[in-house]
Amino acid sequence: MTLNIQKAEFIRSAAAPRDFPRDMLPQVAFAGRSNVGKSSVINRLLNRKNFARVGSAPGKTTHINYFLIDQKLYLVDLPGYGYAKVSQSEKERWAKLIQSWFDDPGLMTLGVLIVDARHRPTGNDISMAEYFKAAGKPWVVVANKLDKLKKSEIEPNLALIRETLELPDSVKVIPFSAEKGTGREELLGLLLEHRQETP
Repeated sequence: MTLNIQKAEFIRSAAAPRDFPRDMLPQVAFAGRSNVGKSSVINRLLNRKNFARVGSAPGKTTHINYFLIDQKLYLVDLPGYGYAKVSQSEKERWAKLIQSWFDDPGLMTLGVLIVDARHRPTGNDISMAEYFKAAGKPWVVVANKLDKLKKSEIEPNLALIRETLELPDSVKVIPFSAEKGTGREELLGLLLEHRQETP
């Protein structure tokens, strides 16, 4: 089965578990801090400029957004976290929504946690990594904004990410630049590898 990534469409914003698609298609979940460039990573992956809207302010994604690729695979954009200006009640609502998504074992096929390659992962990144670990499904870490690092900083920073998130050897850390396209082919390859035939 091939995947035509040019055939991509926005399907829905899920505000509650009843809105989650359960049609047995693979679901690849993208998570990351509000300002980590999650939309830019998705846009780069699909080679589309403004497909996943890049918000003018972080914290704009308040629902779980579903994009259908070639009628065969969902990209699931989870709400960005860690944005200080969002009210506590809104943060709790997001947490409940994300928890209910992860609690449903039939949903996630592959998880993608996006972190900033320039910095040590935050407490929120560590919490998100715990969600992925607990889900027991394959997942990867994408270290975005690689283009902002000097060559000599890349290896130590990737090692720090792996150590801080306490990643098992089975979890890859992909050096990525949404700006330059570095890492795109590797991430796309994983998507294709983890898709499953529809029943």
